[in-house]
Amino acid sequence: MIYTATITSSGLRVRESRIVADLLLQRPTKEEWREALEERNVLQMGSVESVRRISRLLRARLEPMGEGLWTMVRDGGRELATQATFAGAVRHSRLLGDFMDLTIREQRALFAPQLEARMWLDYVAGCRGRDPDMPLWSDATVVKLRSTVFSILAEAGYIADTKTLRLQNVFVDVQLVSYLQERGETYVLRCMEVMA
Repeated sequence: MIYTATITSSGLRVRESRIVADLLLQRPTKEEWREALEERNVLQMGSVESVRRISRLLRARLEPMGEGLWTMVRDGGRELATQATFAGAVRHSRLLGDFMDLTIREQRALFAPQLEARMWLDYVAGCRGRDPDMPLWSDATVVKLRSTVFSILAEAGYIADTKTLRLQNVFVDVQLVSYLQERGETYVLRCMEVMA
């Protein structure tokens, strides 16, 4: 299965990603990880269940990307940290990555000034052709997925906001470009450079 709905768990969450990246850089044991998140509540969330859900997602996004990216997320300025967090989200979710690589790339080629809300429905319908094992999502899930993806795209600067969906140029930080190239993350980089 290529496409999953795991992205609905959360938007980009740069602040929380900085904290998770810091924890990853400390190489905690399972108990130290639990203690930091659940007892000390380093993410500053209202419930243990929220802490578990969000930390699990952010760790899944960041952990495979390696120490160099964790350092960019933790120590980078706002733009670099946001882009590095976004790189992890793209790698973790083909649903997000392919939307950029297919739909946004096509709109860019057509010099379209903005996305249209219906493009998400067209894209999800096309996903079934690329992934026959894709779950059959309810209409509510498809709407929630669109909301989360558009929110992430706005946070990362690819669209101006979630109302107008106006496309914006994004130039990926050279430090991040170099890191992704070194690690062979060509898919992630191709998706991220769609608006350069």
